[in-house]
Amino acid sequence: MDNKLTHFDNSGNARMVDVGSKVPTERVAIAVSRIKVSEETLELIEKGQIGKGDVLGVARVAGIMASKQTSNLIPMCHPLMISSCNIDFDINKEESYIGIKATVKIVDKTGVEMEALTAAMVTALTIYDMCKAVDKRMVIEGTHLLKKTGGKSGEFNF
Repeated sequence: MDNKLTHFDNSGNARMVDVGSKVPTERVAIAVSRIKVSEETLELIEKGQIGKGDVLGVARVAGIMASKQTSNLIPMCHPLMISSCNIDFDINKEESYIGIKATVKIVDKTGVEMEALTAAMVTALTIYDMCKAVDKRMVIEGTHLLKKTGGKSGEFNF
C-alpha cells in the first residue's frame, strides 16, 4: 500500500491530483451505510405512512443526486461523468435498521469511491430528515467503502 498523501505537494500545500496523463478505465465503487430506527418508524416507512411521503423513494433519488454533486462538496474531488448510480435497501426488522448500498460506476481517469460514500451518506441523511418528526433517536452508522475495482490501485474488498 502506498502511504503517500496525494492531495498535498512537497511543501504540504493542498492540491488536486493531476489525472491528465492517466488512461480511462472502468471503475466501480460500492459503499454501505445503515440507519437504525425504532420499530414503529420502520413500520411507518414500510406502510408509506410517513407524512413527508415515500421515504425510500425520495432517499434513493437524493443518494443518486448526491453522487453527482460530490466534487461540489469535497474540495479535491474531480468533477466526473458518472455512468450509473444505484441505491439498494435492506430492511432488517429484527435489528430495526435500513441497510443502504450505493453502487457507482464510471469509465474515467479517477475512481468513484467518494461518490459512492457520498451517495450512501446522503441517502441515510434523507431517511433521517424524512422521519425525524416521529423518531429523534435514529442513528446513522457503519458507513464505509465495501468494494472498489479498477484503476492503478486495483481491487479493494472490505
